Amino acid sequence: MRVAPVGLVASRERAFELGCETAALTHGHPSGYLSAGFMALLIEEIVSGASLPDSIQTTKQCLMAQPGHEEVLNAVENAMFLAQSDAPDTRMPVLGQGWVAEEALAIAVYCALVAPNFEEAVVLAVNHSGDSDSTGAIAGNICGALYRDASIPARWLDRLELKDEITAIADDLAGVHEDTLDLESKQILERYPGW
Repeated sequence: MRVAPVGLVASRERAFELGCETAALTHGHPSGYLSAGFMALLIEEIVSGASLPDSIQTTKQCLMAQPGHEEVLNAVENAMFLAQSDAPDTRMPVLGQGWVAEEALAIAVYCALVAPNFEEAVVLAVNHSGDSDSTGAIAGNICGALYRDASIPARWLDRLELKDEITAIADDLAGVHEDTLDLESKQILERYPGW
């Protein structure tokens, strides 16, 4: 749930690998770090202009080249299948509770696929009896990349603690992705000293 910024700063060629490396610091099981790699590349694909279904397909191809990918692939494919079913919301529990990375990813992908907007995706992602803060954060990251910040309800933003700081960091990450941010500028080096 913390790897989405990797998809904003890493190149398409590097996003999956860097996402995996970032998560492997705390998640040594392949399903943990491969889920993070999947998420990082998914975000990169979306912000580069691909649709969500196309982004998922591209990212699945990268995932399938990795050893130990089966659990993550199965979870994502279950989410995609469920999203195409007649009564998807009633069967969401089959994706799990979100306590492990591949389940949290699957729930978030499912919510992003079935909901028509940011708010409905996040609300759906947090309304289950499992690890709802993780699934909500991941769905929010995916839908934020899809719909951008204008899609976040104003009533949510009005109550957001550290809103100005979060906005500044988000703008900087977007600047890195768009190659419009001078990473060597005095202002950026002071804001992110790197010690």
